[in-house]
Amino acid sequence: MADLRAALGPDRARAEPLELALYQRDAGVDRGQAAAVCFPGTVDQLAAAVGIAAWHDRPFVARGSGTGLAGGATPVGDPLVIVTTGLNRIVEVDADERVAWVEPGVLNLDLSRAVHHLGLHYAPDPSSQQACTIGGNVATNAGGPHCLAAGVTAAHVLAVEVVLADGSVAMLGGLEPDAPGYDLRGCFVGSEGTMGVSGRIAVRLTPNPPAVRTLLLDFSTIEAAAATVSGIIAAGIVPAALEMMDAEITRAVEDFVGAGYPRDAAAVLLVELDGLPAGVEAQVEAVRRVGHEHGARTVRVAADDAERALLWKGRKSAFGAIARIAPDYYLHDAVVPRTKLVDVLRQVYAIAAEYDLTMMNVFHAGDGNLHPLIVFDQRTPGVWERVHAAGDAILRACVDAGGVLSGEHGIGLEKRDAMPLVFTPDDLDAQARLRDAFDPSGRANPEKILPSGSRCGELQRVPAGAWI
Repeated sequence: MADLRAALGPDRARAEPLELALYQRDAGVDRGQAAAVCFPGTVDQLAAAVGIAAWHDRPFVARGSGTGLAGGATPVGDPLVIVTTGLNRIVEVDADERVAWVEPGVLNLDLSRAVHHLGLHYAPDPSSQQACTIGGNVATNAGGPHCLAAGVTAAHVLAVEVVLADGSVAMLGGLEPDAPGYDLRGCFVGSEGTMGVSGRIAVRLTPNPPAVRTLLLDFSTIEAAAATVSGIIAAGIVPAALEMMDAEITRAVEDFVGAGYPRDAAAVLLVELDGLPAGVEAQVEAVRRVGHEHGARTVRVAADDAERALLWKGRKSAFGAIARIAPDYYLHDAVVPRTKLVDVLRQVYAIAAEYDLTMMNVFHAGDGNLHPLIVFDQRTPGVWERVHAAGDAILRACVDAGGVLSGEHGIGLEKRDAMPLVFTPDDLDAQARLRDAFDPSGRANPEKILPSGSRCGELQRVPAGAWI
């Protein structure tokens, strides 16, 4: 602790019980215990904190706003938790090249707000974009509703200045259009803090579209809504966003926000189209036609920006809305082929019934990224066992349908032990070797992503409290 305070300042390193309790988890369900927490204010201080952890052979975990849902920032093995929210400067914006250099603690939405006057925005937009950080987005390769056409975080990160596990700093990637050599930047994005910590990040900025139209379609069956999703894509339209909500979550959101969603719908689709005005209007009519062909009861087009913003406020408030129903929730984000959406959703509802749980579904329908949401009260005896069993069954159903474990939340602790459902021992060994190349010490966010038995093995740690 003395070394941390000397390097960062006396108020930037803490080990009091309250601070340690506050940082024992992210927004997921897993809890851990940190040995200490520090709050660097510059990239140099970030590197110093990692270097001090290395000197004391102490593991470390980087944490942004704590909005992650897979336990990626949960401290395991009495680590040093390095909170990056103080690194929140937009360092440089090049409007001509459409590039911004930012620190990892910059909030996702703040970046788009800062460059809006330049006619630009940052495309990845997780539902938590008002609170989540760019560094956390890089760690999990975050997505969001508007990533159907624009792509997830990896498509918008050009370079990352990385603090490696020994405290040294390396630049991965670059601003040139075709960098030579291996794509180490691509390896780092989505590594969930197991290969180091983001210092400065160069992100691609996207021009604001000249025209945007948002449609709300409602249906009397889930099957009709899913068929419309496939019909829109089959018509050659790739919307900027294509979101689905089932009856339970639609009612909860409407009660919470008052966005104008029909409370009697079995499912709703939120479709956003952008581009040149004439092309957008043609796509609006095409979506309207496809919707009616597949049984849409109504197709509503937002009349103005205010109505459009309200519709999106409803979608992005979904997880907050469930607090009116129960105090706790458990969320997955597996991905399935679009053609299997209905079959998997039937299984999800059947699993909820089998375990006597309330289940809601809100998801990125365009790319098959499901978000089954189990709503419960953890004070109910035995409910945790049922929730975890149902979650495991949902993951297996998605994988059996040809899907994968995560679309944007990451693996973290939550899905770590499910990795063998998708990867062979050789696959896991190859991933462990890649991780070892970045961090041979195993100190960077240990025991995440790769299950026990992968080549990385168990981390040898000093006794808890030995350096505090």
